[in-house]
Amino acid sequence: MINDVIDQLAGITPGSPLDRLRARRPGAREHAQRSFDALFTPDDDSEVTLVERDAIAAFVAGLHQDAEIASFYADRLAELSSGLLKAVESEIEAGGTTGPYGVYPDGGPLAKESDEGLRYRARNPADLGVRLAAAFQHAHLLVFRPREAREDDLDALARAGWSATAIVSLSQLVAFLTFQIRVVAGLRLLRKGSAS
Repeated sequence: MINDVIDQLAGITPGSPLDRLRARRPGAREHAQRSFDALFTPDDDSEVTLVERDAIAAFVAGLHQDAEIASFYADRLAELSSGLLKAVESEIEAGGTTGPYGVYPDGGPLAKESDEGLRYRARNPADLGVRLAAAFQHAHLLVFRPREAREDDLDALARAGWSATAIVSLSQLVAFLTFQIRVVAGLRLLRKGSAS
């Protein structure tokens, strides 16, 4: 088990200025790590398997275009399923874009912020399987088009075999990864700033 995955990904060493900074908020540090542990080493993985969790994490990290974090999650997936990793890498390529996207109603105060952008669909759903193809499409929606998420999107997950509990776990996973990636990016900037 990793002592602190955020420290590892941000390159924080024991006793460094950033280590001392993070130590000032021990609760935040502890809860972030506990969230990682709960999502990636749950007591019960019958609703969302470990392979599915690592595949989704590799996909979401790849979409965020942070090579080090993407590699961390790809390596985790490769330990469980190297064949699936190739399919995930293909889907990252198919879903790679910037964002956020979404369309506001015409004439509304935010209409000028509308941006259609990429509407991702799994490139090779047979390589992923029905459940993961649906999960990837939902994860892409949450990363790039969160304001467009609707009940129909949850229904699509249910049709693909995701239970209500599994859908909650999937959404928590995507939200946690987005949080983790942003925290790591901020800590890396602080580390670079303190080195100069």
